[in-house]
Amino acid sequence: MRPSFLRYALTLLVLTLLGGNLFAQKYSVKGRVLDSDSKEFIEGATVTLRNTAFGGITGGVGNFSLEGIPEEKYTLAIAYQGYNLFEKIIRVTEDLNLGELYLVKFGSEGTGAALQKTIRSTNVSRLLVERPNFIGGNMVYGIPPDPKKVEGNFYLDKKWNLASILLYRDQEILEDFRVRYNINSNNFELMEPETFQITTLQGYRVQNIVWMDSSYKVPRYFVNGMDFREDGAPISGFFEVIVEGQLPLMRRTKAIFKESNYNTALMVGNRNDQIIKRNVYYYLREKDLYEVPKKRKDLFLIFGDKASQVEAFVNENQIDLKQTSSIFQIFTYYNSLYPGFVPIMSQLLDEN
Repeated sequence: MRPSFLRYALTLLVLTLLGGNLFAQKYSVKGRVLDSDSKEFIEGATVTLRNTAFGGITGGVGNFSLEGIPEEKYTLAIAYQGYNLFEKIIRVTEDLNLGELYLVKFGSEGTGAALQKTIRSTNVSRLLVERPNFIGGNMVYGIPPDPKKVEGNFYLDKKWNLASILLYRDQEILEDFRVRYNINSNNFELMEPETFQITTLQGYRVQNIVWMDSSYKVPRYFVNGMDFREDGAPISGFFEVIVEGQLPLMRRTKAIFKESNYNTALMVGNRNDQIIKRNVYYYLREKDLYEVPKKRKDLFLIFGDKASQVEAFVNENQIDLKQTSSIFQIFTYYNSLYPGFVPIMSQLLDEN
């Protein structure tokens, strides 16, 4: 009889425990994970409640949502490669929206980095004070430098801009997406207008794109280099149309990765890797692209029978050819000499 009673007691205990969990009120915990420096969202960060089975991954705009959580005190942990671990004690008594939570990159300036430096300094001081037998205990030891990071990004414009996209296939038009263009991968990132989910569109599928610049509030026009030739070959990547007309002016932005040249022994040079963007200007004849000459004499020659007029315009207006904006002024003037010319922008944007 004893085994039967024991089984009955254990069964009753299990049912009691399960019943408490099954019928207890359950809540949700939500939030959004951002980079502390750039304030950009972080996609793919791991979000967990320590010592529980509750967890998830941040989505396209850094959002996360943990559902079905019983009332209790938890430690929320957020981890992402290259960032310091984020931990926060939360008490779940209702649906909880934690708002924006910021991760700090390794070596970033700010609260996280300052805390790391303080911890290292404290540890070194304690080591010298509390270990009298430590060889060289009265010497001052250096603190390891922060790890290097990458300065810059591969985006033509890291802000999200509202765009209209013309695809090669069936001349389909995509409207109302916010986009960013990654120069390095030749891909567009598209943010869904309603769900804010992020999808990727390969550059070779896009013929033209017009986006409304979120800073200048003017449209900007981009065309696929595959439709043109440089030295007889198609080009990968996109060109911005700066001036339309008889002799269009176009700009291509290149992103170059420059490794750190820091000399640890001498403590000179740039500690961080850099992504440097450089604008190159081209003019278009039919389907062929040519880089705009930098020499004054060669520049005027590309305008053919109107070369003297263009040169006179430059002299009369005292245009400094060393300034990049002079290219925009000259091509705008030249194309205005032909009927039907309508400028597509009034100034050169994002001059480098």
